[in-house]
Amino acid sequence: MKGIILAGGSGTRLSPLTKVTSKQLLPIYNKPMIFYPLATLMRGGITEVLIITAPDRAGDFLRLLGSGREMGAKFTYEIQDKPEGIAQAFIIGENFIGEDSVALILGDNIFEDDFSEQIKAFKSGGHVFAKKVPDPERFGVVTFNESGVAGRIVEKPKEHVSDYAVTGLYLYDNRVVSIAKNLAPSPRGELEITDVNNVYLEKGELTVSTVAGAWLDAGTFDSLLAANLLIAKQEGSRVLS
Repeated sequence: MKGIILAGGSGTRLSPLTKVTSKQLLPIYNKPMIFYPLATLMRGGITEVLIITAPDRAGDFLRLLGSGREMGAKFTYEIQDKPEGIAQAFIIGENFIGEDSVALILGDNIFEDDFSEQIKAFKSGGHVFAKKVPDPERFGVVTFNESGVAGRIVEKPKEHVSDYAVTGLYLYDNRVVSIAKNLAPSPRGELEITDVNNVYLEKGELTVSTVAGAWLDAGTFDSLLAANLLIAKQEGSRVLS
């Protein structure tokens, strides 16, 4: 399995912090933000990682991460000229993915859970991770039936559908590339990852696991602060122990 970190976009929600740097390079306690999604992939044994960046920030990521050799990994870089949806990452990364399966993680997503077992055990279809949240209208949300089986996924619902948001870690087999290339843009003009998930769901090939620990989409000032406090607490516990 190969890995993709989507670290493009303009970071407008965090302006003026992002006027001179990428959101994914902002500090989360003692490391740049991108180190945390990278660690999520590498704990799962993924050492070939594509980092997708905005055109004017590519050099910053390259200076920070280099080739990946020092971390025992191999990093490749691609430019996202214009952010047109999460699923666009599979089109940009088509040559990188080749004939392999792929794990995509958003560069501003920080997880407390360790997903190593799920990543290493992945075989085919799709596998996503859901977390109960107080503001589901901000996310793609998934419904479950009485047996705990996923029913449908709705992108940013205006009316309450479910409290379970689909988080920014996605595992797919190689078919995801052709699925993404055949998507129609949503009314927002984006290739929605929810549409990818629903293709797998309709085939009966999407697994949904729930996230037990903290999950932070560190794209707002409040969530950025919460991420810093979470990591500071974790690092403080390690020092004390």
